[in-house]
Amino acid sequence: MAGAREIVSKIRSVKNTKKVTKALEMVSASKIRKSQDLMSSSRPYARMIRQVVGHLSAANPEYRHPFMVEREAINSVGYIVISTDRGLCGGLNSNQNRLLVKHMQEQRNIGAAISMVTVGRKANQYFRNISGIEVVAHAAGLGEQPRLEDLIGVIKIILDSYRDGKVDRLFLCYTDFINTMTQQPVIAPLLPLPEAKDEEQLLKTWDYLYEPEPRELLDYVLTRYIESLVYQAVLENLASEHAARMVAMKSASDNATDLIDELNLVYNKARQAAITQEISEIVGGAAAV
Repeated sequence: MAGAREIVSKIRSVKNTKKVTKALEMVSASKIRKSQDLMSSSRPYARMIRQVVGHLSAANPEYRHPFMVEREAINSVGYIVISTDRGLCGGLNSNQNRLLVKHMQEQRNIGAAISMVTVGRKANQYFRNISGIEVVAHAAGLGEQPRLEDLIGVIKIILDSYRDGKVDRLFLCYTDFINTMTQQPVIAPLLPLPEAKDEEQLLKTWDYLYEPEPRELLDYVLTRYIESLVYQAVLENLASEHAARMVAMKSASDNATDLIDELNLVYNKARQAAITQEISEIVGGAAAV
């Protein structure tokens, strides 16, 4: 019955694994609602500041902020990459990494250098080992309720690089939460600021009286705008993480259940074969006597 004992050991191991995956599924299911609420509560601020920036970018002030000016030569491209701190969330990070590597290769083909700041351990672990990519800053351990204060440092580093001309174009990469079953990796342009949307062009002929000077006001508002976009992306990525982990762990638990059923069937067959062999040996011995 050596084979049967091995099967029993495998069944016990799979059952223990199923307990872990089931627990992770339940934890993610409880956290996803909180992350969705947090994501939804931040959207009004992001939407309003987007409208303000749209009005400012559509106006024609005397001072044109560097964030609004398209540069002729693209010698360096920067990325703000948002990932998870933990794994076991299906293909969430790998799908984003594949899309991002492809996008980076397109930028390299036009001769642009690549630099990035990473938010989350998984992105930092992946890209710091790839040659030709400079990771200039990193933030991790934001927890279940990320704070903007924990992001300001890495955002400032990449924005200063843009102001100093070390970065000519900036992108934001994260996973957008669509619904519980669907999460979409996104690479969104951050700088220079895209042109105003149609609904924002209603005031395109409306100029502003600036107090204080346009330079100070625009610099403050545009910096807050970039920070709000990154913070909203972090919340979207957090909701996507919990949804992806819940789905992945449910699939793992279902697969464990199927595997246990198969192993039980194999065990019963092995046990039946062993019993049949013992009976045959007893019958054969009795006949020989």
